Amino acid sequence: MNAKRSFVLAALLTIAAIAAQAQTRNIYSDTADAHHDVAQALITAQHEHKRVILDFGGNWCGDCQVLDIYLHQEPNLDLLENNFILVHVNIGRYDRNTDVAEKYHVPLKKGVPGLAVINAHGKLLYSQENGEFEAMRKMDPASVTEFLNKWKPAKRA
Repeated sequence: MNAKRSFVLAALLTIAAIAAQAQTRNIYSDTADAHHDVAQALITAQHEHKRVILDFGGNWCGDCQVLDIYLHQEPNLDLLENNFILVHVNIGRYDRNTDVAEKYHVPLKKGVPGLAVINAHGKLLYSQENGEFEAMRKMDPASVTEFLNKWKPAKRA
């Protein structure tokens, strides 16, 4: 088997493994109160000197599932736990928590997952206005690492 075929086979097996793992994950709670969860995350972020990532999506979304898997792989897990409070915001079938998405300038019409980063005082630092992560299945974990490194808070002196 030549190198190109080996690479393609390895990539397909990786995608299949991620898809199998993703099918069992319930990331976005049907009973969570997004307004309360964001408020609590801000309190925790203030105490722990972290930022808050708002992850808008639904359990039906394959790209949302892949993003969550990538967030929980090293080195991303370490970056996430040391620098951020992650809040999963369930958008249902684009009919839930749309007011929260609007508040943080995440255009759900461009697809999900949709991300926003806010500081511990609630100031919007980043919103995914162009659907940058909507094709997460075509991206790799390094793109998540780059995102987390870019938006993590500066080290305190």
